[in-house]
Amino acid sequence: MSTRQSDSVTPRVVLGWREWVALPGLGIRAVRAKVDTGARSSALHVDVQWRFTEGGAPWVGFRLTPGAPGFGVIECAAPLVDERDVTDSGGHRTRRAFVRTPLALAGIQRDADINLTDRRGMLFPMLLGRTAMAGAFTVDPALSFVHGRPSQDGWPLIPEHAPGDPSWTQDT
Repeated sequence: MSTRQSDSVTPRVVLGWREWVALPGLGIRAVRAKVDTGARSSALHVDVQWRFTEGGAPWVGFRLTPGAPGFGVIECAAPLVDERDVTDSGGHRTRRAFVRTPLALAGIQRDADINLTDRRGMLFPMLLGRTAMAGAFTVDPALSFVHGRPSQDGWPLIPEHAPGDPSWTQDT
């Protein structure tokens, strides 16, 4: 046994390499996310963002299209938690705005710091990084959408594949 493990290991929820995520604090009931243990921070695609002050504190407003069935453009606003330099997978560094919001996935809700960026050329509007998953989740890259997809009205989730379907755990 590793020196980092203890006799009372907390069980973790298994995620696939892609999952549906909700950001209820932003009014986002469903967004497709790529689960990426190689990325430290989580990122959310925004079409446009702007800064403003509310109550003397810096805020960021933004518009996005979450890519979920039945959802159009969503406009959100949140306190600006931080601005950090982030290096993307291509090695390019950019300064990004970060917001802190509840993230809901697989029956677990926790606060997550999420950076706002243009992910227009990517397949997934959201990247779920390891700091948002730490301590609660483990990833099985052979699985996909383990926790279902949103119904037309958002949550609750419905299975991505029918029970007993052999493709249920396959990357489809």
